[in-house]
Amino acid sequence: MLDIKYIRDNLDAVKAGLAKKGFTFDDIEFKRLDEHRKSALTQAQSLQAEKKKASKQIGALIGQGMSPEDAKAQVMGSIDADITEAEQVAKQAEQALHDLLMSVPNVPADEVPHGNDEEDNVEVMTWGTPTSLDFEAKDHVDLGEPFGLNFDQGAQVAGSRFVAMSGKMARLHRALTQFMLDLHTDQHGYTETYVPYLVNKEALEGTGQLPKFEEDLFKIPQAQGDKDFYLIPTAEVPVTNLLRDKVNDIELPLKRVAHTPCFRSEAGSYGRDTRGMIRQHQFDKVELVQFVRADQSEQALEELTGHAEAVLQKLELPYRKVILCGGDLGFSAAKTYDLEVWLPGQQKYREISSCSNFRDYQARRMGARWRNPETGKPELLHTLNGSGLAVGRCLVAVLENYQQADGSIRIPAALQPYMGGLQVVN
Repeated sequence: MLDIKYIRDNLDAVKAGLAKKGFTFDDIEFKRLDEHRKSALTQAQSLQAEKKKASKQIGALIGQGMSPEDAKAQVMGSIDADITEAEQVAKQAEQALHDLLMSVPNVPADEVPHGNDEEDNVEVMTWGTPTSLDFEAKDHVDLGEPFGLNFDQGAQVAGSRFVAMSGKMARLHRALTQFMLDLHTDQHGYTETYVPYLVNKEALEGTGQLPKFEEDLFKIPQAQGDKDFYLIPTAEVPVTNLLRDKVNDIELPLKRVAHTPCFRSEAGSYGRDTRGMIRQHQFDKVELVQFVRADQSEQALEELTGHAEAVLQKLELPYRKVILCGGDLGFSAAKTYDLEVWLPGQQKYREISSCSNFRDYQARRMGARWRNPETGKPELLHTLNGSGLAVGRCLVAVLENYQQADGSIRIPAALQPYMGGLQVVN
């Protein structure tokens, strides 16, 4: 959520920044609601002051011999009812402004390029040379099928956009997860974290998935009494919400890594990536989350993105890094880098990680603060996250980049210890 004072003081800059995301900020409605809220609060405060003054008059009348009931009736009149009404109006005005701000995305960083969609993202760098094979490349569906990658079974038990894995494919999937967790905890300083796979509405509002993107979520109605649950779209949601609604006495930066399944309805993606594991309703991710000071979040984004890149480099998978344009930038993000891995089966780069800086946008929605030991005062945290990496897409990349002419798959050296020393899947 954006800071109300920041919007008031920088209205033109806010409108211009949000326009970069393709969002039209209704400044007229904002001003109307803001003024209504202020006048409603002023009216309620004025009536409270009037009541305080009246209380003194009641005491004086009682001192002159009038009964308390008569004195109160003579002086107070309808003031209590007027206060109740004024406070209700103020509360409704506050809620209306809050609801408006909850629907407004984060303002992009100045360096975010203009553009409408992924075609306008700007390449920052490439690493490695796209894999060139001296035989016709297969995609991961054909490569994985003989070794336990089964989309028919996934569809049989759940439906389209699900997969079942067994044998060597299941082990390779697990090996990738363990390799990533070990790398991030042993070398990058993250604390491994286990979190619920179901979250409440408030958690999704805190990170920005609600109220705007409910159709992208899997909702479980009345899972506990009258309270709805949602399957997590990413570990970002539960991990970031661990610090919500309190002042946290913590040392920053705080770095967490979590492996979870993720669940997405893929609303609006009908007809896209229907073959294989690129776009699934259920998939695994190793998620990186950082909580940092305001003056360190830009540097932290570069560091976090580097940690995701390290996975690709150790697996020797060619990739490129792009900065997302305004039109492709997420609702809550101020700046995002995407990492796109080379897939020989598609002869193109495909996204395997998004690493984002949200600045204080999520923290304001969540009420997530930390106590600055230098001042002793609470401050909003800055939050960041990124895939480190999407496990299924990483499996796809390993299968396609390490395929051999006979259909076997070489195992990257970094994964061989997690595969019991196995060097080739055949």
